[in-house]
Amino acid sequence: MAHPWASRPSTDRLWLSLFGHWWQRYHLQEIPIPPQEARFRAALPGISGILVTPFDTDDTLAPTRLQPIIDRAIAAGVHILVANGNTGEFYGLTTAEAETMVHEVARMIDGRAPLLAGIGRSLGDAVALTKASVAAGASALMVHQPPDPFVSPRGVVAYVERIAEAGQGLPIMLYLRNDGIGLDAIEALCRIPTVAGVKWAAPTPLRLAEAIRRADPAIVWVGGLAETWAPPLCAVGARGFTSGLINVWPEHSMAIHAALDRGDYPAAMTLIGRMNLFEELRAEEGNGTNVSVVKAALQMLGQDCGHVRSPGAWPLTERQSSRLRGALGSWGLLPAAAALG
Repeated sequence: MAHPWASRPSTDRLWLSLFGHWWQRYHLQEIPIPPQEARFRAALPGISGILVTPFDTDDTLAPTRLQPIIDRAIAAGVHILVANGNTGEFYGLTTAEAETMVHEVARMIDGRAPLLAGIGRSLGDAVALTKASVAAGASALMVHQPPDPFVSPRGVVAYVERIAEAGQGLPIMLYLRNDGIGLDAIEALCRIPTVAGVKWAAPTPLRLAEAIRRADPAIVWVGGLAETWAPPLCAVGARGFTSGLINVWPEHSMAIHAALDRGDYPAAMTLIGRMNLFEELRAEEGNGTNVSVVKAALQMLGQDCGHVRSPGAWPLTERQSSRLRGALGSWGLLPAAAALG
């Protein structure tokens, strides 16, 4: 006799399968939560530090250049490190390169912090990268919002469900850059049982507040627009934020997080004001300098992670470089002579 699920649509069977797995683990408590997953969930309200992807002069991956950056971020207390995020030029990598990066970053972290692995592109690529991330030992999966020009809200839900199935129970963080898919679709995404968090990367605090109201209270909402947008997003219910600054100055990101965590918004705004030029430079050229500023800063600090691939802006202009060098000098990260250029 056929199982009663067999007559249901495949998406329903998938959801029921995931829900059954989640119910068994979290309500019947027959399967304990693995320590790695518990550690990730506890870290979600912290900083998710998005690592750059290093390249050699011949445009090949140079992962080992990340080691001192990872070591410093962990020493500073950054809660989660992210491979294959947008600061890691995810859409400038091949799927094979992204698979290499998640394995290499896992090796360099060596269990010292949770690793969040970025997942995306076509469904086939996303599933392949999901399987590679599971094999690498990633703590969780960050699913990029599909950039397809013909994406549908229900199609996004089906996309994430397939990734969840391939993820073998790993927690998922949704990466929402465009809240135009609608609150109903966002609510449906949050009902996928393995979704543990949402990275909200839209400058719409009031819409975020409504999305939070409609979701399971257990889901953690993270500000996805770096330090500068953390206060307004945290004010309506986000907890923690993502950061590219951690590649350069992780201690400052941690100080901002600590201020927000204790509810000291004036202190947080003062700290953000000190690093605001960095984010202003990253937003230039239609955000085309976003990664460029981070990599240029690393070069100035003697931690060269190579160039930025097109279509990103590289190199920085003389004006941009001069302003960046001045900022690094004012932060005390460069010797006085170097800060003068």
